[in-house]
Amino acid sequence: MHRITVIGGGFAGLTAAITAAEAGAVVTLHEAHHTLGGRARTAEGPYRTNEGPHALYNGGPHWSWLRQRDLIGPLAALPPLEAARLRLRHHGVLRRTPPFAMLKLLRRGIRRAPVDVDFRTWATGVAGAEGAEAAAHYAAVALFHHDPGSLSAAFVQERLRRAAKLPPEAHYPRGGWGSVIDRMAARAWNLGVRMETLSRIDTVPTDTPVVVATSLDAARRLLGDASLTWPSGRTALLDLAVRTRRGDAFAVSDLDAPGWIERFTAQDRTLAPEGEQLIQGQIPIGPAESKAAGVARAEELLDLGFPGWRSRVTWRSEAVAHGRTGAVDPPGTTWRDRPAIDRGDGVYLAGDQVAAPGVLSEVSFTSALTAVSLALGRRELDLKHA
Repeated sequence: MHRITVIGGGFAGLTAAITAAEAGAVVTLHEAHHTLGGRARTAEGPYRTNEGPHALYNGGPHWSWLRQRDLIGPLAALPPLEAARLRLRHHGVLRRTPPFAMLKLLRRGIRRAPVDVDFRTWATGVAGAEGAEAAAHYAAVALFHHDPGSLSAAFVQERLRRAAKLPPEAHYPRGGWGSVIDRMAARAWNLGVRMETLSRIDTVPTDTPVVVATSLDAARRLLGDASLTWPSGRTALLDLAVRTRRGDAFAVSDLDAPGWIERFTAQDRTLAPEGEQLIQGQIPIGPAESKAAGVARAEELLDLGFPGWRSRVTWRSEAVAHGRTGAVDPPGTTWRDRPAIDRGDGVYLAGDQVAAPGVLSEVSFTSALTAVSLALGRRELDLKHA
């Protein structure tokens, strides 16, 4: 029988472990943390925060894979009244609709953007400078980058379309992403996967194929391979619990600069105690920009969409996510140019910064399936059940 070692117990690692076990392999999974989940962990109560905004896009292959195995679980539906409370900051004020110039970039039939031109240049030619900047900043919700306009036009266009699609592709598992991880862990356990937590691996095993499903930084250190680098975002995260007030926005998207504030309890009341709302801001910041600068921009959005929030705060947390927000593709590059999944000598990479297609967690999923299919020497596994 095939034996496979998986290093990392996040979404990619659990996907790889389940896929390999379903194919008949004997799987051992190592997780350095005391719990599974990686960046998909949900904090234990009373405020059930994720490490950054987390949603499942139903337009990707992982949606079908998870649903076929009953791993998504109940979804938190956004009431129509709450959905109508999406606000957009443009020229310093809140509005309900995007500028008309931005809509030019979302119309049906628009040509596919080029890979080798930056989004700002291409989009300006289609919708003018104002529409291009507004669209780039709106797309930041799926990019986590401080200057989306500088990235490949094709890369940003795909994420802009997915983020702005109606009806929305984004769905929220009730209880946070941790509920999905719990179901995936139970599935892996029932398939016979041996899962060892508090198990940090410093040397790659040589007696089995190995799927390294860690961050790219951790994989670079583990494998001693300096080539394992790729651009990512850097984001200031602000989590707040506030006392409930009628009329608060559901979300505020900043079209003047990259940034997004969302009230996660609008769709899932289980994430905070009764009478309180859980809000998260994610503000992309530049390489030399401080966390304080990002938090200050988040507070500006809060002032607009959540009047009186300062006097209502019951809990607050701030953090910076650096290199933990997925790959971004500069002009002239695509996902194929990222670090290859097959590293040779029976070592394979899985995660959100490697050479696999998709948006957000779809990259982790696709790379995990590809890594397992290569490790088993069965290329027909590639997305077979996606």
